[in-house]
This record gives sequence, C-alpha cells and structure tokens, in this order.
Amino acid sequence: MTAVELIQKKRDGRALSDTEIKAVISGYTGGDIPDYQMSAFLMAVYFQGMSDAETASLTELMRDSGIVLDLSDLPAPKVDKHSTGGVGDKVSLVLAPLVAACGVTNPMISGRSLAHTGGTLDKLEAIPGFNTQLDLATFKAYLKARKVALIGQTKDICPADKKIYALRDATGTVQSIPLICGSILSKKLAEDLDALVLDVKCGSGAIFPDPAYSEKLAHKLVQTAAKFGLKTVALLTQMEQPLGVSIGTWLETREAIDMLAGKPVARDFYNVTIALSAYMVWLGGLAPSFADAKEHVEHALQSGAALQRFREIVSHQGGDISILDAPGKYPAASHQCDVLAESSGFVHGLHARTFGQVAMLLGAGRRKKEDGIDYTAGILLHRKVGDRVQVGEKIATLFASQQPIASHLVERIQTAINVATEPCQPLPVFLGIVDENGKQVWSHDRYFNG
Repeated sequence: MTAVELIQKKRDGRALSDTEIKAVISGYTGGDIPDYQMSAFLMAVYFQGMSDAETASLTELMRDSGIVLDLSDLPAPKVDKHSTGGVGDKVSLVLAPLVAACGVTNPMISGRSLAHTGGTLDKLEAIPGFNTQLDLATFKAYLKARKVALIGQTKDICPADKKIYALRDATGTVQSIPLICGSILSKKLAEDLDALVLDVKCGSGAIFPDPAYSEKLAHKLVQTAAKFGLKTVALLTQMEQPLGVSIGTWLETREAIDMLAGKPVARDFYNVTIALSAYMVWLGGLAPSFADAKEHVEHALQSGAALQRFREIVSHQGGDISILDAPGKYPAASHQCDVLAESSGFVHGLHARTFGQVAMLLGAGRRKKEDGIDYTAGILLHRKVGDRVQVGEKIATLFASQQPIASHLVERIQTAINVATEPCQPLPVFLGIVDENGKQVWSHDRYFNG
C-alpha cells in the first residue's frame, strides 16, 4: 500500500498490520515518506488511536530502529524509572544514585524538555562541567563500575522515536496514548532492563489534566511492556500543584542535592522519590516486600550512601563536586520578585500548569528546541496546599537573569494561587497503582503517614 492508502486506512479507524506500520516507520526514517504525510498519519492516530497489537508493533519497530543495548554482562537487577513529566519533577537526580547505592543497576538515559522547565539532562548540566554526552562504551563502563550513569539519548538509540517526536511536538500530536506509549517504551526496552517503574502524573501540570486519561495511559504502558516480558508497575501521582518547592533548572537541582544531603524537603517530593526508589529495589528482587524496600532505601539516604554515589557520578562525568558541598556559591539570579498573599487563610490551590508556564517565560524552559535555558530562572514556593498563610506573607519568589521580571508574570502567578478561610488537608501524593493485575485504588501515603 502507498503512504496515502495507509494514512486513509488509519484515518478511517482501521487497524494496520505489522508490515504496514513498518512501512510507515521505515519509510519516514528512510526519507521516502515526507514530513507532511507523516504529520497526516500522526494526526490520524491521534484521533483514531491504535489497538494493543498496533501499539506493541509501533513500540518494537521504534526500538529496533537503532541499537538495542546488551547489558547481560552487567550485574542484575537492571531497573529504570520514567516519569511522564510534571512541574518541579527533579526526582531522577535523587533516585538514580539512591537505587544504585541499594544495589540496583540503573541505566538512566534521559532527555531534555520543550516544556516549562528543562529535563533531567538540563538539570544535571546546571552543575558546572557535568557531561551527559557519553558514548555507549563509556556508559556501560560507568554502569559496571558504579551501577549508574546519567546520559542523554544518543543518535544510535531509537532514532525513529527522536525524529517522530520532533514532528509530534510541531503538529500538536504529543497527547496521544499509543504514541506516548511507543515513545517511552521503545527507549526503555532498548536499555535491556529487567524491570521498569513508571511515574504517571495526574492533574493540571500533567500531560493529561484529566486523571482518567492518565490512568488509561498507565494501563496501556503496563500492558504493552508485559507483551515484551518487561516487569512494570505504574504509580499514579498528584500533579495539581508543583512537586516540591522549586521549579527551574538550578533551583530543582539544589533541592535534589538538599534531599541527598539529608536536609528537610517537601513531603510530596520526598514521598514520591522514596516510593519510586523502593519499587525499583523491590521489583529488582533486592527486598521481599515494598515495606522492606522502603526501609532499605531510606537507610541508604540517611547513611549518606546515596550522596556519596552522586558525588562519584558528578566527579566521573566531569562535574564540579564542590557545588554539592556549597550549593550557595552558585551564581544568584540577577532579578527576583516576591509574590505575596493577598488575604489570610489556607492555601487551597497552586495551579501547577500556570506555575510551569510562568517558569518557562522567566527563561527556565524552552519554547523551541534551539532555545537556551537560564539555569537561575524559576520559582521557589514558600507555601504548599494545606499551609496557613497571613496577608502580606511570601507564597512564592520568582527568579530570572536573562531579563527583568515582568509585572504580568507576577499577576499570572497570583491567579494560580487560591487562598480560602477554611482549613484544608494537604493534597494526597499517591492516587493509585497500576500493575499486571490492573489498578489498585489504595494509597502509599499510609507507608509515610501511618
């Protein structure tokens, strides 16, 4: 069939065979199918979806478009984590050294972001000298030596996904469950993993504001991974307010360093990081239960073992480890502005998406892939949902260096803050879990709050 016929078939809601999906993927990556036809195909998928079989085929073909790592000579278990993305999500910076200190081999291949703030790579590169562009041979050597390495996606791994994702971003087809599933899992399957833990965000700052769609995505990811024999679990976590108290590249990196150093951090950031790490240890077979895995993980954090592993990562990847001991020496933002409470009461809402959008406008994120990032730009929260606040007290502080802070950005943040007179509870951190048995509606908060 021609490209036009394949587009029409999917447009009309009919399922494509493995051979037909292969014709689309190989035709596009090989240059035989132009951007405008691939754009039409992606839009057809966006509206018509894909069956489970089609999604698995798409995932496999994108995985096999490049190198599939062979990590069989590395000690098991090999476990990774992926987050669908949220405002203030700096979990990977703590999780990677933490699980490595517990015995998990974590081949973490991360990306940048075109969204509100930089991705994991940008946060690492905020540490002066940190090199995320390692070749695969060096990556494997680092994994063998320290069980963890933090690098960016190379041109050799899932090149089809890299090319298709750029087009999805330009054509408004990012929010498609089968396309998201294929993109995430193709890269994770290329890592030769034993298990995978997913953090699927739900709420205004998530890829799907409607929790029902986030849950649907979690099911699709777990079910598709199972077709490849990859043991996977997905945690549904809250993203109605930013995670932790920092939004922005260096601000988030510093918050992660604080957690590794044993300093107090926000409850939601701590709990999500510990839970995801514990699942990696448990699924990797290094603990008999989630509770035991959680205890193991918290000991590695409290003993300083995770911080020491992070120091080794930073040192061996060319970063300035002195910044870990004295993060206060990092250059300060040239401009800052406090956002004050306009009334007394309790914080009922901190609209995550608005905070993320303002952080991007301050310079903390990219609108286009060619854009640079202001490492010092971002937002620091002084209150979270459930906290009491008095009129005139700081709720947030905005930072930027590349430009003065415009008054309309402060006004937008004010619209994202909801203060009411009635007390309210902190938002729940965990909304459920999806594994091979389906969704379980129960909260991991009981492991943290009794």
